Amino acid sequence: MREEPIALNELERDALTELVNIGVSRAAASLRKMVHKQVILSVPSVEIVTRKAAAALIGQRESESLIAVQQQFEGPFSGRALLIFPESNGLSLVRAIVGDEMEEADLFDMEEEALAETGNVILNGCLGSMANMLQHTLKMSLPDVLRGDSTVLFGSLGNMNEEKFVLFLYINFSVRERDIRGYIAMIMDLPSLEKLKQLIAEFIDRVMTETE
Repeated sequence: MREEPIALNELERDALTELVNIGVSRAAASLRKMVHKQVILSVPSVEIVTRKAAAALIGQRESESLIAVQQQFEGPFSGRALLIFPESNGLSLVRAIVGDEMEEADLFDMEEEALAETGNVILNGCLGSMANMLQHTLKMSLPDVLRGDSTVLFGSLGNMNEEKFVLFLYINFSVRERDIRGYIAMIMDLPSLEKLKQLIAEFIDRVMTETE
Protein backbone atom coordinates (compact mmCIF):
# COMPACT_ATOMS: atom_id res chain seq x y z
CA MET A 1 0.00 0.00 0.00
CA ARG A 2 1.24 3.46 -0.89
CA GLU A 3 1.99 5.43 2.28
CA GLU A 4 2.93 8.79 0.77
CA PRO A 5 0.20 10.91 -0.79
CA ILE A 6 0.69 12.47 -4.20
CA ALA A 7 2.99 15.50 -4.10
CA LEU A 8 2.23 18.94 -5.53
CA ASN A 9 5.01 21.30 -6.50
CA GLU A 10 4.98 24.86 -5.18
CA LEU A 11 3.24 26.31 -8.25
CA GLU A 12 0.54 23.60 -8.15
CA ARG A 13 0.00 24.12 -4.42
CA ASP A 14 -0.33 27.91 -4.93
CA ALA A 15 -2.79 27.37 -7.79
CA LEU A 16 -4.85 24.91 -5.72
CA THR A 17 -4.91 27.31 -2.74
CA GLU A 18 -6.08 30.10 -5.06
CA LEU A 19 -8.82 27.87 -6.57
CA VAL A 20 -10.01 26.88 -3.09
CA ASN A 21 -10.01 30.47 -1.83
CA ILE A 22 -12.08 31.63 -4.82
CA GLY A 23 -14.43 28.71 -4.14
CA VAL A 24 -14.93 29.54 -0.46
CA SER A 25 -15.33 33.26 -1.30
CA ARG A 26 -18.25 32.33 -3.54
CA ALA A 27 -19.64 30.07 -0.83
CA ALA A 28 -19.35 32.97 1.65
CA ALA A 29 -21.32 35.21 -0.72
CA SER A 30 -24.11 32.60 -0.87
CA LEU A 31 -24.04 32.23 2.93
CA ARG A 32 -24.23 36.00 3.30
CA LYS A 33 -27.58 35.93 1.49
CA MET A 34 -28.85 33.33 3.99
CA VAL A 35 -27.80 35.16 7.18
CA HIS A 36 -28.09 38.76 5.90
CA LYS A 37 -24.82 39.61 7.61
CA GLN A 38 -21.19 39.80 6.61
CA VAL A 39 -19.61 36.35 6.23
CA ILE A 40 -15.86 35.97 5.86
CA LEU A 41 -14.32 32.64 4.93
CA SER A 42 -10.64 32.03 4.39
CA VAL A 43 -8.43 29.00 3.79
CA PRO A 44 -4.96 29.63 5.20
CA SER A 45 -3.63 26.14 4.46
CA VAL A 46 -4.13 23.32 1.96
CA GLU A 47 -2.51 19.92 2.41
CA ILE A 48 -2.73 16.47 0.84
CA VAL A 49 -2.41 13.78 3.50
CA THR A 50 -3.52 10.22 4.19
CA ARG A 51 -6.87 9.61 5.89
CA LYS A 52 -5.05 8.50 9.04
CA ALA A 53 -2.98 11.71 9.07
CA ALA A 54 -6.10 13.87 8.50
CA ALA A 55 -7.88 12.14 11.41
CA ALA A 56 -4.79 12.67 13.61
CA LEU A 57 -4.49 16.36 12.62
CA ILE A 58 -8.07 17.09 13.71
CA GLY A 59 -7.75 14.80 16.74
CA GLN A 60 -4.75 16.81 17.98
CA ARG A 61 -6.56 20.14 17.56
CA GLU A 62 -10.05 19.23 18.76
CA SER A 63 -10.79 17.56 22.09
CA GLU A 64 -14.58 17.76 21.83
CA SER A 65 -16.97 15.76 19.66
CA LEU A 66 -17.19 16.71 15.98
CA ILE A 67 -20.08 17.34 13.64
CA ALA A 68 -19.74 17.07 9.85
CA VAL A 69 -21.81 17.60 6.73
CA GLN A 70 -20.98 15.02 4.08
CA GLN A 71 -21.60 14.99 0.33
CA GLN A 72 -20.43 12.64 -2.42
CA PHE A 73 -19.11 14.27 -5.59
CA GLU A 74 -18.64 12.74 -9.03
CA GLY A 75 -16.95 14.02 -12.17
CA PRO A 76 -13.43 13.97 -13.65
CA PHE A 77 -12.34 13.48 -10.02
CA SER A 78 -14.68 11.87 -7.51
CA GLY A 79 -14.85 11.32 -3.77
CA ARG A 80 -16.49 12.44 -0.58
CA ALA A 81 -16.44 16.00 0.80
CA LEU A 82 -16.79 16.77 4.51
CA LEU A 83 -17.36 20.11 6.20
CA ILE A 84 -16.24 19.50 9.81
CA PHE A 85 -16.73 21.58 12.98
CA PRO A 86 -16.20 21.03 16.69
CA GLU A 87 -19.75 20.44 17.97
CA SER A 88 -19.94 23.75 19.90
CA ASN A 89 -18.90 25.64 16.74
CA GLY A 90 -21.65 23.86 14.81
CA LEU A 91 -24.27 25.12 17.26
CA SER A 92 -22.72 28.59 17.08
CA LEU A 93 -23.06 28.51 13.30
CA VAL A 94 -26.73 27.49 13.56
CA ARG A 95 -27.36 30.39 15.97
CA ALA A 96 -25.67 32.75 13.50
CA ILE A 97 -28.00 31.53 10.76
CA VAL A 98 -31.35 31.30 12.57
CA GLY A 99 -30.78 34.14 15.06
CA ASP A 100 -30.15 34.39 18.81
CA GLU A 101 -33.78 34.77 19.79
CA MET A 102 -34.68 31.14 19.12
CA GLU A 103 -35.40 28.86 22.12
CA GLU A 104 -32.77 26.19 22.93
CA ALA A 105 -35.18 23.27 22.29
CA ASP A 106 -36.25 24.66 18.91
CA LEU A 107 -32.64 25.37 18.05
CA PHE A 108 -31.70 21.75 18.67
CA ASP A 109 -34.56 20.59 16.41
CA MET A 110 -33.38 22.89 13.64
CA GLU A 111 -29.66 22.16 14.06
CA GLU A 112 -29.44 19.19 11.68
CA GLU A 113 -31.42 20.87 8.92
CA ALA A 114 -29.58 24.20 9.25
CA LEU A 115 -26.17 22.48 9.26
CA ALA A 116 -27.06 20.34 6.25
CA GLU A 117 -28.18 23.43 4.32
CA THR A 118 -25.08 25.42 5.34
CA GLY A 119 -22.80 22.52 4.44
CA ASN A 120 -24.55 22.17 1.11
CA VAL A 121 -24.00 25.88 0.33
CA ILE A 122 -20.32 25.83 1.36
CA LEU A 123 -19.34 22.50 -0.22
CA ASN A 124 -21.26 23.16 -3.45
CA GLY A 125 -19.85 26.69 -3.66
CA CYS A 126 -16.31 25.51 -3.02
CA LEU A 127 -16.23 22.37 -5.19
CA GLY A 128 -18.54 23.73 -7.88
CA SER A 129 -16.47 26.84 -8.50
CA MET A 130 -13.19 24.87 -8.36
CA ALA A 131 -14.51 22.45 -11.01
CA ASN A 132 -15.82 25.36 -13.09
CA MET A 133 -12.41 27.06 -13.11
CA LEU A 134 -10.87 23.72 -14.11
CA GLN A 135 -13.42 23.70 -16.99
CA HIS A 136 -15.41 20.72 -15.71
CA THR A 137 -18.55 20.07 -13.66
CA LEU A 138 -19.16 17.91 -10.59
CA LYS A 139 -22.37 16.17 -9.59
CA MET A 140 -23.04 16.52 -5.84
CA SER A 141 -25.23 14.25 -3.71
CA LEU A 142 -27.67 15.53 -1.09
CA PRO A 143 -25.95 16.39 2.23
CA ASP A 144 -26.16 14.28 5.36
CA VAL A 145 -24.94 15.07 8.88
CA LEU A 146 -22.46 12.86 10.77
CA ARG A 147 -21.33 13.05 14.39
CA GLY A 148 -18.35 11.47 16.14
CA ASP A 149 -14.60 11.82 16.52
CA SER A 150 -12.15 12.23 13.64
CA THR A 151 -11.53 8.48 13.24
CA VAL A 152 -15.29 7.89 12.89
CA LEU A 153 -15.63 10.66 10.27
CA PHE A 154 -12.68 9.57 8.15
CA GLY A 155 -13.25 5.86 8.64
CA SER A 156 -16.96 5.80 7.80
CA LEU A 157 -16.25 4.63 4.26
CA GLY A 158 -14.42 1.37 4.89
CA ASN A 159 -11.01 0.49 6.27
CA MET A 160 -8.81 3.45 7.30
CA ASN A 161 -5.84 1.62 5.79
CA GLU A 162 -7.33 1.60 2.30
CA GLU A 163 -5.49 3.74 -0.22
CA LYS A 164 -7.45 6.98 0.02
CA PHE A 165 -6.05 10.44 0.48
CA VAL A 166 -7.45 13.68 1.81
CA LEU A 167 -7.24 17.16 0.36
CA PHE A 168 -7.35 18.85 3.76
CA LEU A 169 -8.30 22.50 4.20
CA TYR A 170 -8.27 24.42 7.47
CA ILE A 171 -10.89 27.18 7.27
CA ASN A 172 -11.63 30.28 9.32
CA PHE A 173 -15.20 31.59 9.45
CA SER A 174 -16.43 34.86 10.75
CA VAL A 175 -20.24 35.05 10.81
CA ARG A 176 -22.33 37.67 12.66
CA GLU A 177 -19.36 38.69 14.80
CA ARG A 178 -18.73 35.05 15.77
CA ASP A 179 -15.44 33.34 15.02
CA ILE A 180 -16.05 29.76 13.97
CA ARG A 181 -13.28 27.42 12.94
CA GLY A 182 -13.70 24.35 10.80
CA TYR A 183 -12.22 22.08 8.17
CA ILE A 184 -13.06 20.95 4.67
CA ALA A 185 -11.80 17.50 3.73
CA MET A 186 -12.10 15.97 0.27
CA ILE A 187 -11.44 12.24 0.43
CA MET A 188 -10.27 10.86 -2.93
CA ASP A 189 -8.56 7.75 -4.24
CA LEU A 190 -5.23 8.00 -6.07
CA PRO A 191 -6.63 8.10 -9.67
CA SER A 192 -8.93 11.02 -8.72
CA LEU A 193 -6.09 12.88 -7.03
CA GLU A 194 -3.84 12.34 -10.05
CA LYS A 195 -6.62 13.62 -12.34
CA LEU A 196 -7.00 16.72 -10.12
CA LYS A 197 -3.22 17.31 -10.29
CA GLN A 198 -3.40 17.06 -14.11
CA LEU A 199 -6.32 19.54 -14.26
CA ILE A 200 -4.40 21.97 -12.00
CA ALA A 201 -1.38 21.74 -14.35
CA GLU A 202 -3.67 22.51 -17.33
CA PHE A 203 -5.19 25.44 -15.40
CA ILE A 204 -1.67 26.84 -14.72
CA ASP A 205 -0.80 26.50 -18.44
CA ARG A 206 -3.96 28.41 -19.42
CA VAL A 207 -3.22 31.20 -16.94
CA MET A 208 0.42 31.43 -18.10
CA THR A 209 -0.67 31.59 -21.77
CA GLU A 210 -3.22 34.33 -21.03
CA THR A 211 -0.64 36.47 -19.22
CA GLU A 212 2.01 36.20 -21.94
